[in-house]
Amino acid sequence: MSNITRLIIACTILGGAIALCVFGLWGWGIPVFLIGVLVLVTFFFNENMLVAQYFLRKENLDKAEEWLNKITDYEKQLHKQQHGYYNLLIGLIESRKQPMKSEKYFKKALTLGMTMSHNTALAKISLAGIAMAKRNKREAQMYLSEATKDDKNKLLADQIKMMKGQLAQMDKQIVKGFRPQY
Repeated sequence: MSNITRLIIACTILGGAIALCVFGLWGWGIPVFLIGVLVLVTFFFNENMLVAQYFLRKENLDKAEEWLNKITDYEKQLHKQQHGYYNLLIGLIESRKQPMKSEKYFKKALTLGMTMSHNTALAKISLAGIAMAKRNKREAQMYLSEATKDDKNKLLADQIKMMKGQLAQMDKQIVKGFRPQY
């Protein structure tokens, strides 16, 4: 259902609730008003996204992907502030299956923007991991330094520290079959 349709339905239900209260039917007006508020909340927070986030926290990726696939056109069905989060969730699910293909979703999430800085830091940490897998140390360092700036509440400090340790180990690894010449 498109987001504009949700807004129209919510306004209609709220208008009906106010009319019921004006005519003295408070017993019907209050529950209808609460239903209207619930429909209005789904304008800002899509229920499919909320359920998908729940399943991601429970590490049930199949269910999370199933709920995200119910969003057919995210530009019409989601509020503009949720576009980045949608791409972040798709990227997180895709990174478990095919890590190299998830890069485009994380980059798109960063370009669309997210309101919470720790989610931006999460996307940048994921991009740093992809850059490390591609053996691109400079890009990985750039993403990790940006992630430390974005992680203001230090929610991802352990992951950043671990990634920096792995980045330091990247220099020490010698590719099998390659001998440095002196």
